[in-house]
Amino acid sequence: MNITFADKLYQSIEKKNNPTCVGLDPFVDKLPAHLLAHTRKELGDTVEAITQAILRFNQQIIDAVQDIVPAVKPQIAFYEQYGIQGLNVYRETCLYARSKGLLVIADIKRNDIASTAQAYAQAYLGTTKVFNQEIEMFPSDAVTINAYLGKDGIDPFIHECKKYNKGVFVLVRTSNPSAKDFQDKTLIHGATLFEAVAEEVHHWSKEIMGTCGFSSIGAVVGATYPEQAKKLREIMPNTFFLVPGYGAQGATAQDVKPCFIQGKGAIINASRSILYAFDPQNPEYFAEKARQAAITMQKDILSVL
Repeated sequence: MNITFADKLYQSIEKKNNPTCVGLDPFVDKLPAHLLAHTRKELGDTVEAITQAILRFNQQIIDAVQDIVPAVKPQIAFYEQYGIQGLNVYRETCLYARSKGLLVIADIKRNDIASTAQAYAQAYLGTTKVFNQEIEMFPSDAVTINAYLGKDGIDPFIHECKKYNKGVFVLVRTSNPSAKDFQDKTLIHGATLFEAVAEEVHHWSKEIMGTCGFSSIGAVVGATYPEQAKKLREIMPNTFFLVPGYGAQGATAQDVKPCFIQGKGAIINASRSILYAFDPQNPEYFAEKARQAAITMQKDILSVL
């Protein structure tokens, strides 16, 4: 029997007793100095020297946390900025994470319609036809998407989710300060824009329900707005929440608590607070420090559930 993405995520969270994931957002100026020095010595002052340092960093982080967290979330912008070589490293990172048994949530925030949305969905959730082959170009288990263009921009992603047992997280209420510029606007019927999007996500979620009681059509809900998260949880009781904002952005365990229903149905992301937990004066231990930070985060979140 096919298992939905929601069920895979739910089961992995239960198995590891950890509703958190690690965001793989590689800032080159924050990488351990010895990694970059080594690749620079090998490859010179080249794009490849940077991207290979990123890959080695990611692989060691993944090795350090693979038995702790259920998923990683690479943000594609950090890879795209280095062109084709960066995208190659993005793909290698996703493949490596999967080889270690981790779910991969691709933070791509794509948004388009018709054949363009279909191409995005095939690239990141499905397969691309290459003559007589079907190739998974950017391997991932779920993606983040933007609903601004409406349902016909969402349908191609839902189609691929059904076909390949994948998932999506729709942007509903993001964690950045200026999110209020649009998301908090009151519509004619009295609801805010983010509440209206949440209503639609709740409706769409019924298309791919898992046996765990949650849907593979999830929502991105920022941890920095706990009161709004509480309201959104009431609107979307069967929706998995992907929650950014914990740690470096300032949100606490208490702030993310409203995203859960009886301790279930949410996965909390942290990036910088885990990746760069090491002492710059002793960068050789960056992976061990990341592991310690991931364990600390796990305990912190579980303490409020």
